[in-house]
Amino acid sequence: MLKKELLDILRCPVCVKENKGNLINYKDSWLICEDCQRKYPVVEDIPVMLIEEGSKWIQTDPENLQIPPEI
Repeated sequence: MLKKELLDILRCPVCVKENKGNLINYKDSWLICEDCQRKYPVVEDIPVMLIEEGSKWIQTDPENLQIPPEI
């Protein structure tokens, strides 16, 4: 489980320059950007904040994301 303090400082690496880039914790397995809808997997409590990884899942509805994520 991600600590609230970490979630408070993490931002989407794509959106943080022009927008807020706030992330929503989805089922403790994904971080979803409120601005661009990129979805970053959380693997063993470590967010994978690579742009390429978040972009892979941009078109996937949250309810269709694999829990836990496999990368």
